[in-house]
Amino acid sequence: MNYTEIVSRQKKYFNSDSTKPITFRIKQLKVLKNALMSMETQLFKAIQQDFMKSEFETFVTELSIVYSEINENIKKLSRWSRQKRVKTNLINLPGKSYIIPEPLGATLIIGAWNYPYNLSLAPLIAAMGAGNTVILKPSEIPSRTSAVMAKLINEHFPSEYLFVVEGGVPETTALLAQQFDKIFFTGSTSVGKIVYEAAAKHLTPVTLELGGKSPAIITEKSAIDRSAQRLVWAKFLNAGQTCIAPDYILAHETIVEPFLESLKKHIVKNDYSFEQGNYVQIINEKNYERLEDLIDEKKLYYGGQKDKTSRYIAPTLLHDVDFNDEIMQEEIFGPLLPVITYSDINEVISEIKKRPKPLSCYIFGTDTRVKKELLHKLSFGGGAINDAIMHIANQHLPFGGVGSSGIGSYHGEAGFRTFSHYKSVLEKPLWFEPNLKYPPYNNSKLAWIKRMIS
Repeated sequence: MNYTEIVSRQKKYFNSDSTKPITFRIKQLKVLKNALMSMETQLFKAIQQDFMKSEFETFVTELSIVYSEINENIKKLSRWSRQKRVKTNLINLPGKSYIIPEPLGATLIIGAWNYPYNLSLAPLIAAMGAGNTVILKPSEIPSRTSAVMAKLINEHFPSEYLFVVEGGVPETTALLAQQFDKIFFTGSTSVGKIVYEAAAKHLTPVTLELGGKSPAIITEKSAIDRSAQRLVWAKFLNAGQTCIAPDYILAHETIVEPFLESLKKHIVKNDYSFEQGNYVQIINEKNYERLEDLIDEKKLYYGGQKDKTSRYIAPTLLHDVDFNDEIMQEEIFGPLLPVITYSDINEVISEIKKRPKPLSCYIFGTDTRVKKELLHKLSFGGGAINDAIMHIANQHLPFGGVGSSGIGSYHGEAGFRTFSHYKSVLEKPLWFEPNLKYPPYNNSKLAWIKRMIS
């Protein structure tokens, strides 16, 4: 496949200004929505074949977010794209100043495997809403979802506007060698560095949605059972293969034992099984073996059952864990939940600060002072108080990381901004021109200028 030709055609199409009218953008978003609705059965079947994800979970965690993003863009694009008047400073009077949002151009979106529809199509919608052309490269790991997305896009849109490229590392490498106006990547920090390095050669702006070890802090004054209920759901959703899943728990020593028992109770209650459609497979054998090696039998509190043939690892609780254990050296990205006991909130803050900034952080408790202290002292991409993961479902909250967990954000208007350039314009009339800035320069002119900017 000639990627240079595809990118060239998309740039030519963008430069024809065809994608810029708001009416065009809204029309194309409606085409996408209708295509998704007509192909829902195929979408459900593909992801079920890839890693046993049920129709219910696929709709709730993937398609519902995609539909919400489309609806939000259709409803608010006119307002988001409107020219905005801003104040003009004294030295530029008479005149007026304004900001014009404009699309960046030809863009590349590289999706992730764990939520293949959500993490490919949500940024695609943001790019379409902002008026760009897009080459989408879904993850090749869930091969059937990649194929169905290629069919979805390539059969409903002209390739000079939207196009899906399937494939693995060679295809991604070839695409990254091209010059785009924007690259959006979702995936691991290690691959994110490769993408960032490739983009730097062309000075291409990049948004990186990465990951990290996201903590859940259970403070002394917590509602134990409700906190455990919400954390169990958030952690074992998608078998823990979620970038914003609570990666580990920090539980206060006074409540750790009843909290562990409550976690166990809710795991049992939720019946995490393929048969009931409540659970998914580990995505492939490589990730299965990696997770299997992280289970320390000496620290096993509950779970640990596994079956390599079906790539099944049961929801597993580990206790008496410390920060030196192997499981604490990397993002888990699976259904293993280590619990660390602490006695002083300051040691929690200190330990989290020693490590790369997490994508998410979850704080459970009713003590206002402690909540404020943690929010003030800890840096993280986004998160929740007394809940986990659900902040991603609010399109009014920008979603993204900080530091090693990512660069930039999207969802709702934040996505529109990510794929837009905000052009600043000063417009002045011709009927008046003060001579302060023109030679000859003298102390009197300088004094006036100083007065105007003071």
